[in-house]
Amino acid sequence: MPLLDSKEAYLRLLRTAKTVAVVGISDDPQRDSHRIAAYLQDAGYTIFPVNPNLDTVLGLSVYPDLASIGQDIDIVDVFRRPDAVPGIVADAVLAGARSLWLQYGTVNARAVTAALEAGMDVVVDRCIMIEHRKL
Repeated sequence: MPLLDSKEAYLRLLRTAKTVAVVGISDDPQRDSHRIAAYLQDAGYTIFPVNPNLDTVLGLSVYPDLASIGQDIDIVDVFRRPDAVPGIVADAVLAGARSLWLQYGTVNARAVTAALEAGMDVVVDRCIMIEHRKL
């Protein structure tokens, strides 16, 4: 699977995806992770909030990790520091996630390589909400 690096590739992924796991979601409505997850939820995606420190957000139960979701994950959207991303990718691979979306400032080259080698589509250093608005 490829590193998705064109507008057409991003939009194709967003058109075909149904589920998004938002890793590092916050319960603070002022945080990007919260606002973007709410936007995606309003756009019709099934959202799986992932944060081991929360119980509910956006009216949904929060999962402590990707393995706990137990459903198909089309996109793993990451809002964590770059040093946390390799572990997230390892969990995403084990969970059978189809693609990895690394928001601005979350890129980790080793994790990107691991995701690509595992056969995931990967988007780096892009905002999923900004790209979705182009649909």
